[in-house]
Amino acid sequence: MEEPTKIIPEIRHLPYREHLKVCKLPTLHYRQVSEDMIQIYNILTGKYDADVTPKVTRVYGLTTRGNELKLDKGRAKYDLRKYYFTNRVVNAWNSLPDHVVLSETINTFKSRLDKVWQHQDMIYDFQAELHGTGSRSLHSS
Repeated sequence: MEEPTKIIPEIRHLPYREHLKVCKLPTLHYRQVSEDMIQIYNILTGKYDADVTPKVTRVYGLTTRGNELKLDKGRAKYDLRKYYFTNRVVNAWNSLPDHVVLSETINTFKSRLDKVWQHQDMIYDFQAELHGTGSRSLHSS
């Protein structure tokens, strides 16, 4: 199957990353990470029923890094647990500034998230990772 962006003759000669930029199509990885952030925002702000959402552990107390809604990343003994939703999202969530995570509405959150991440390489480069997150959790895996 041919890449959908190759259908456009004007950009056919460009590398795939440039196809995405021209068409303003973010990578699947970027969309997954963004959607993960939206889901965590919805969980932490009580938009979902607490009985059916994954349990996330907040960090309370004095912290020198992160935001007011900082999450704790528990230790994962097995790889399966490392990639579970509640562990996968912690570093990216904790790296977000307060003005993003404390947004009043979901639309405000989305627009602020897009603005904070507007220079991320992973938007159009499917091989890039989210930069600027580091391991800012209390426990490292």
